[in-house]
Amino acid sequence: MASWEGINEFIAVAESGSFTQASLRLNTSVANISRRVATLEERLKVKLLVRTTRKVSLTEAGQVYFQQCRVLVEGLEQAEQTVTQMQQMPQGKLKVTAPVTYGEQKIAPLLHQFLQQHEQLNLELVLTNQKLDLIEQGVDLAIRLGQLEDSSFRAKKLSNRQLHVCATPDYLARYGVPHTLSELAQHQCLIGTYEHWRFKEHGQSRAIRVKGNINCNSGIVLLDAALRGMGMVQLPDYYVSEHLASGALVEVLSTYRDDREGVWALYPHNRHLSAKVRLLVDYLTQGLSGEAVV
Repeated sequence: MASWEGINEFIAVAESGSFTQASLRLNTSVANISRRVATLEERLKVKLLVRTTRKVSLTEAGQVYFQQCRVLVEGLEQAEQTVTQMQQMPQGKLKVTAPVTYGEQKIAPLLHQFLQQHEQLNLELVLTNQKLDLIEQGVDLAIRLGQLEDSSFRAKKLSNRQLHVCATPDYLARYGVPHTLSELAQHQCLIGTYEHWRFKEHGQSRAIRVKGNINCNSGIVLLDAALRGMGMVQLPDYYVSEHLASGALVEVLSTYRDDREGVWALYPHNRHLSAKVRLLVDYLTQGLSGEAVV
């Protein structure tokens, strides 16, 4: 039977890309991490890591070994959690990060309800549109929207969001209702972080470059401008649903809507998934289920 010596240390280095970060995660010295990984490489008679002055990366053999070992270690952790979970209580610090507006409107209220049920928890909520380094920042759970870029994290889909193009009835009365994507060029488009709006035409996703006299990285600011009749805007449903329902805004180009995007709970691979994180993920899944569309 193969020895487990050095495997946890190797996985920690592979995930964090740093011997220093691995030592902090495992609460040991860098020298001890280095020694155990070197012993593992010697036993396997293969180089697993390439170390430079700036970073640590996996060799081809290291990548294969990492993927296989991660499954084994996660299986062992899951087995231990299964037999102890009934006695575990969510406690201690819980650090969560989420995008600003979605965090304010959707995540924070659910977190507050969750804490009312588990008063022994201490919450640190970081609302930012920047993607934090979960390992370096010690984040237990991150809420991410749209396409996920990093496969080195576990992810669970919590819900969906839908983009809508809309404007006030007065604006559309003055400038006309667009019926094709080419007509966007004739309109004032309120532009956010990206100068392209996303659509789907004939089953294919399209990114249309739009123009306008207002450009801002805040959806709330763009929504205010749209409600004042200053142009058309493309925003997710949680910005505009209330205003669409009241008639303050009218959706256009609905037949060109892009596919719904995922709302994800993201957490590092192989991090001990404590009772507090597992319970929170389940709670968020249930709380956001009213938005979800399968």
